[in-house]
Amino acid sequence: MFDRSLNERPARVEWSLAVGLLGLMIMGAVSIYSATMGSASTTAKQIIWYVVGLGAAGIFCVIPYHTLARWALLAYWITISLLVAVLVHGIGAYKFGARRWIDFGFFQFQPSEFAKLAFIFVQAHFLSRPLEELRMPQIFAKSLALTVLPFLLILKEPDLGSALVLLPVGLVMMFVAGVPLKFLLRVVGGVGILIALLLVDILFAPHNCQIKLEDYQRHRLLVYFGRDFAPRDATLPERKKWRELQQQKSYHVEQALISVGSGGFAGKGWRQGTQNALGYLPRAVAHNDFIFSVIAEENGFVGSVIVLTLYLMVLFSGIKIAGQARDRLGKLLAIGVVVLLFSHVFINIGMNIRLMPVTGIPLPLLSYGGSSVLCSLIAAGILQNVYLYRRSY
Repeated sequence: MFDRSLNERPARVEWSLAVGLLGLMIMGAVSIYSATMGSASTTAKQIIWYVVGLGAAGIFCVIPYHTLARWALLAYWITISLLVAVLVHGIGAYKFGARRWIDFGFFQFQPSEFAKLAFIFVQAHFLSRPLEELRMPQIFAKSLALTVLPFLLILKEPDLGSALVLLPVGLVMMFVAGVPLKFLLRVVGGVGILIALLLVDILFAPHNCQIKLEDYQRHRLLVYFGRDFAPRDATLPERKKWRELQQQKSYHVEQALISVGSGGFAGKGWRQGTQNALGYLPRAVAHNDFIFSVIAEENGFVGSVIVLTLYLMVLFSGIKIAGQARDRLGKLLAIGVVVLLFSHVFINIGMNIRLMPVTGIPLPLLSYGGSSVLCSLIAAGILQNVYLYRRSY
C-alpha cells in the first residue's frame, strides 16, 4: 500500500500566522479608534494601510523568496541611500527633534522601517554560503559591516530604538547560519562594554565631562534609572528647574504605567479608560507608542494576555516555518523576521511597563503608522512565502 502522506497536498497557508495577524489588525483598529477619542479619519487611515499592507504581503507571498533574494543587494543600497537622504535638510522632515521621515503630504515615509526588511534579505542572502566560508574572519567582517552601516545611519537621525533592533537581528541570523561562536561573543562582549561605559558616563560622570548625546536620549535613561537630573553642584533654584524638567520628562512613563495598572483583571471597558479619556495619557502618543497602555486599561489583564497570545501565534508560526525550511536562505529569512517582530514587541511593551527605557519603537500592527503597518505585513508575507515554497528547494 502507498503511504497516505505521499498523496496529501502540503498546506499552502500557515493558518496560525493568518489568525494571529487578523486578530492583531482587528484589535489595532478598535484600539486606535478608542485612543483617538473616536477619530474615524485616523482609524480609516489605519484600515487603509492594513489593506495596502495585505496587498504588499500578497505580492511578497507569490514571488519565490530565491527570486526576491537576487534583488536583496539592490534593495539594501536603495534603503541606505534613503537613510542618507532623510538626513539632508529639505528632504527629511524634522519632527520631535529628529529627521526620520520623508514627507509626501499624504504619507510620511520612514526609511528605517524598510531598511530593516532590506537588511534581513541581504544578510540572509550573504550568509547562505558554505559553512567553510562562514568560518573566515573576512566573511564575518563583511556581514558585520552590513549591520553596522544602517545602524549608524539610523542612529544619526537619531532613532536609537530602531538602530538597536538591527543588532539582535543580525547577530541571531549569524548564529543560526553557523558563524563561529567566538566571533559573535567578541562582538557581544564589545557592545556590552560600550553600553556599560556609556551608562557609567551618563549616570555618574560630571555634566561637563559626559559623552555627547541628544538631550532627550540622556533624559530617558536618567528617568529609567531614577537618577536626579540636577548636577551635584547645582544651586537650590537650579535644582528646582531640574526637578520640573524631570517631572515633565517622566510624565509619559508614569501615566502609561498607571494606565496599565488601573485596568485590573477585566479592564474598564472599551472607550472607558479614564487615563486616555481625560488626557492624562497624552493624546499625541496614546495611539502609537503607548497603544498597549490604552489596551491594558480598557481590557485589563485579560486583554493584555490576548495581545500577547496573538503575538505568540505569529512568532511561533515563524519559528515553525524556519524549522521546516529546507534551505539556509529560507531558514535565515524566517529567523530574521521572527527576531525583528519579537524585538519590537519586547521593547514596546517593556517601555509601557517600565522594563525598558522609552524609545520610538511601534508595536507591530497595533500602533498607528503607515510605514510600520506596511513593513510588518510585508515581513509576515515573507514568512508565508518561506512556508509556501518550503518543499521547492
